[in-house]
Amino acid sequence: MPFKIFFDLALIFSWCGVDWCCKWVGSTFVNSFPWWCHLPCLVPIWRLGLIWQLDLCISDLEASLPIVASPFASMEQPKSTADESYFEQSFIQPSMEKFEDFETVKKKQKSFIQPSMGKFEDFETVKKKGSLTTTLVSNGCVDFRGGIADKQTTGGWKASPFIIVNEVAERLAFFAIAVNMVAYLVFEMRQALPNAATHVTDWIGAAYVLTLFGAFVADAYLGRFKTIIIFSCIYTVGMVLLTVSASVDSFRPPPCTVRPCNQATNSQTAFLYGALGLIALGTGGIKPCVSSFGADQFDEADSREMVKKYSFFNWFFFAINMGALLGITVLVYIQDKKGWTWGFGIPTGLMICSVVILAAGVRYYRYQKPMGSPFTRFIQVVVASVRNHWSGVEVARDAQLYEVKTDKSDIFGVRKLAHTAQYKFLDKAAVMTDPEGNPKSRWMLCTVTQVEEFKCFIRVLPIWASTIALALSFSQLSTFFVSQASKTDRKLGHNFEIPAGSVPFFAAINALILVPIYEKFMVPIIRKRTGHPRGMTSLQRMGVGLFVSIFAMASAALVEKKRRDELSPLSKMSVFWLLPQFFLMGTAEVFTYVGQLEFFYDEATDGTRSISSAMFLSEIGIGSWLSTALVKIIEGTTGGVQEGWLRNDLNKSKLNYFYWILTAINGVNFLVYLWVARYYKGRHGTSTSMIDEDEE
Repeated sequence: MPFKIFFDLALIFSWCGVDWCCKWVGSTFVNSFPWWCHLPCLVPIWRLGLIWQLDLCISDLEASLPIVASPFASMEQPKSTADESYFEQSFIQPSMEKFEDFETVKKKQKSFIQPSMGKFEDFETVKKKGSLTTTLVSNGCVDFRGGIADKQTTGGWKASPFIIVNEVAERLAFFAIAVNMVAYLVFEMRQALPNAATHVTDWIGAAYVLTLFGAFVADAYLGRFKTIIIFSCIYTVGMVLLTVSASVDSFRPPPCTVRPCNQATNSQTAFLYGALGLIALGTGGIKPCVSSFGADQFDEADSREMVKKYSFFNWFFFAINMGALLGITVLVYIQDKKGWTWGFGIPTGLMICSVVILAAGVRYYRYQKPMGSPFTRFIQVVVASVRNHWSGVEVARDAQLYEVKTDKSDIFGVRKLAHTAQYKFLDKAAVMTDPEGNPKSRWMLCTVTQVEEFKCFIRVLPIWASTIALALSFSQLSTFFVSQASKTDRKLGHNFEIPAGSVPFFAAINALILVPIYEKFMVPIIRKRTGHPRGMTSLQRMGVGLFVSIFAMASAALVEKKRRDELSPLSKMSVFWLLPQFFLMGTAEVFTYVGQLEFFYDEATDGTRSISSAMFLSEIGIGSWLSTALVKIIEGTTGGVQEGWLRNDLNKSKLNYFYWILTAINGVNFLVYLWVARYYKGRHGTSTSMIDEDEE
């Protein structure tokens, strides 16, 4: 009820506030909008989008919060006893409101608590006593005391809010820096626009590629929770140094009063880049672990928790965009109006608070212990395969492949994997050449599970590579899209002007509105046609996003050409002409990135979940680096920053040509993706294509 009351009040204020804002903007600034922004349907769409988003949040919380009913409401409280006969007569059933007979509940195969023992029994003990289900998780997670995690006291939506809050704060800080860092480098550090843009994309690329390092540390040594905490602290230190760089005069050039302006010294630049480097390192440690750590809170073997896990992915994506939305609106506005000290200092304080909040949920989390480095296991498979190949080993149909005889695999925390026929060369690593089957070394003989783990990793690489082009286009949101917006009319009325760095707000708000529309309306309609429980498979969802990205960049090219053709010293194009490219890019993000979250987690094995999340994130970094490389190539082949397509003065540039190149790249990439996805084989090595990927 407190949740319901809180969100009902939020709905009332959201409805009234959005309605008032829309009427105020429509009546006061109507002349600033293109003709299609005058459509009366836009106000209810935006308003209902926010209402649906909160309604979804209420539904998820109400469906996931445990129903706690006192079993003593209609009877006397039983005396605490250790008598075993009492246990056989009655026990507490959490999902019911009274005690039931032992045989009755046993037939229903429900989980239970022993009042006489005051704790849950060990999984194997309960199994021996005849209960087929248990409240203990089956994915190897432990609680903060080190025991097997209990579904009733850990994980689920009891733990997820702490994780989501940390993600909101991290994304808020990151986007507050990313979207306005080009302006900071140009106007405060006196860098040229193309150089500033490439430095920002290089920094973003480093932050996301470092996720591979963070995933390695989490899987091999620290575990996900410790990695998130430690790298959040590193992130916070970087934010503190960045705030110092912006607030202390000696760490930046003096104000420019006489041309030419003084550029930043090497020591000033080094201090700034050191702060950004720590932030990138912190991002690299947090990002690959936080989504996997959140998914760890849901047991895949439990059908109810499995459904909640996919709901978590949607709300995790919502948290990302909410943080981005606050970062590129509120904080960018503060940076422009109150100064860089406040603009960087506020997210620093929020990061400190988020670390405290994340630590406060320690007793509610489910933890996966470090399972060793998957990269080491991958190399062992390759070495053993090559060794046996050189020794003349062949994989016959009746060949005996090595696997341990226990129920669990010999890789800590990893369940056994069945053998698949794909990539038969790697099977040579598991061929038993010793008649007694005695493994001498993992560098000479690997288990079937270890080989299959590597196969799963290889299978997703083509899908991973064929989605990098979207990251190449997405990197323009914080660079040239912002620079393009800075040359438009951003005034709302006489007293307010939208900061150029806040214009990506349109992509974020579109993503926030589209998620509930997709979940509430599109999924049921698509489900009726496809029969798929989620409407579309992960591969299909990614394909839709890649297709939309083609039109996003084409729209950007057309609008930029129109802007340059209508240059006038008396008037500028309205910033709202940029809405289509931002909306389309936000739509592409919703379909592709949520699909990737689901795909890389589902296709990963127990021991490679963090690595799989890092792969998805690293492509954003690689896309940023490719953007830098493409800018450098275009500069070098078209005449440099003075005469080429991309000049310091955007009004003399030919940015639309650059956008058309990205459009062509996205088009070719989409065709490649269709071919790769068509022949993709799932985790079990069977053909899944884009139709039945999740039905195997």
